[in-house]
Amino acid sequence: MKVVIAIDPGVSGGIAVTVFGKTVCHPMPGTEGDRLELIRDLKRTADTEGADCLCVLEEVNGFVGKAQPGSAMFKFGEGYGFLKGIVQALGIRLVLVRPQVWQRVFGLGTASRCASKSEWKNKLKAEAQRRFPELTVTLQTADALLILDWALRAGQCADAQTAQRSVPS
Repeated sequence: MKVVIAIDPGVSGGIAVTVFGKTVCHPMPGTEGDRLELIRDLKRTADTEGADCLCVLEEVNGFVGKAQPGSAMFKFGEGYGFLKGIVQALGIRLVLVRPQVWQRVFGLGTASRCASKSEWKNKLKAEAQRRFPELTVTLQTADALLILDWALRAGQCADAQTAQRSVPS
């Protein structure tokens, strides 16, 4: 048995979880304390049931988008590092995956081929809705759900593959 957590970092990201075969998703909690509490509760659930716990976190880099100040990227990186730190401090096995790796398996093309970021995000949301029809998928939770789907299908629950790197806890 496993508890698998997939995280799309950032304030407009989300967290998707498979707990004993049931999948749920959450928009990114608004505060660091709320993020810590959610992940701690998931780890506690796994520990109580004697299950392994794995987190797949989207690996991000330091790119500042159009008309965004460097301070925005700093804040984004700070949030990413906080999530990574929580997972490691709680002793959860961590797998980092680049967006290009998990997105490639869905055969949707690339963001650069879309007319806008909005078009790309809606394409990802539609794919998440197709794969998780029982859930209410939002723009905040779509990427996390697809990262979760990628992890489950790519065998990330068993071992890390060469496309990404596994980070020891």
